[in-house]
Amino acid sequence: MPITPGYQFASDNCAGICPEAWEALRQASEGYAPGYGDDSWTARASDLLRELFETDCQVFFCLTGTAANSMAIGHLCQSYHSVICHRYAHLETDECGGPEFFTNGTKILLAGGAHGKMDVEQVRDLVERRQDIHYPKPRVLSLTQSTEMGTTYKAAEIAALADFAHRRDLHLHMDGARFANAAAALETAPKDLTWKAGVDVLCFGGTKNGMPVGEAVIFFDRNLAEEFDYRCKQAGQLASKMRFLAAPWVGMLQSGAWLERARWANRCAMKLSGELTALPNVRILHPVEANAAFVEDARSLIQQRTSK
Repeated sequence: MPITPGYQFASDNCAGICPEAWEALRQASEGYAPGYGDDSWTARASDLLRELFETDCQVFFCLTGTAANSMAIGHLCQSYHSVICHRYAHLETDECGGPEFFTNGTKILLAGGAHGKMDVEQVRDLVERRQDIHYPKPRVLSLTQSTEMGTTYKAAEIAALADFAHRRDLHLHMDGARFANAAAALETAPKDLTWKAGVDVLCFGGTKNGMPVGEAVIFFDRNLAEEFDYRCKQAGQLASKMRFLAAPWVGMLQSGAWLERARWANRCAMKLSGELTALPNVRILHPVEANAAFVEDARSLIQQRTSK
């Protein structure tokens, strides 16, 4: 199959597999291993994530980010609950109703905020505007790290949202599709951006961190994970050859490539944004803090380049 020449700037979904993940996959393919996660690769990947976050968390692997987010939300909510997220969050814009499907109807309530980050006062309004039985009871506050606009929540910002949520009996869910990029950008220990700041469950993205496929759903409160394995099975996310989902995590975590690859991507985004701002009539719409740059007038710029 022919390879498209040049670079693809649309998304990190277009990229290939990191060598560290590829080599781990090759090694996992040698010989035989038990199925459905009862293998040494899955055990090792889970232990490496516990080491990374420096806590005894409960770890589950699944195929996609949509499945990870939707199952996590579905496990925390009843159908009469609601989930609060940013209006541009994937839960609202790009999951095809997955969270609603996995909860049998939980309503998503939308908060605004500059550059993809939720404004606490808007969250407060959604939680406190009504207390009656006719309003879907808020149960989960979900934030994205890094955000859909390529910005990041600092540890103190996460802690403030977590404190607000927990005081009102809400769980804090983090969509970490690009968590590695946020950790690299903030130069902050993963534990300080998650459970120490009050995050209850993290959906840690592997696909956008150089792996071929696979996400990790990490419950920092192990009590919340009770019977989540059954939910994974029912949702078709219990891979029979689970070692092939887990092995890339071993390769990336054991080598430290998960962080180094994220740093490289962040540097590339910063370099790209710097070059673009030197062009006439081009404006960067949001602070470039991770591996994404949003450009105004990019369509005309692309048309100029492709017409030459």
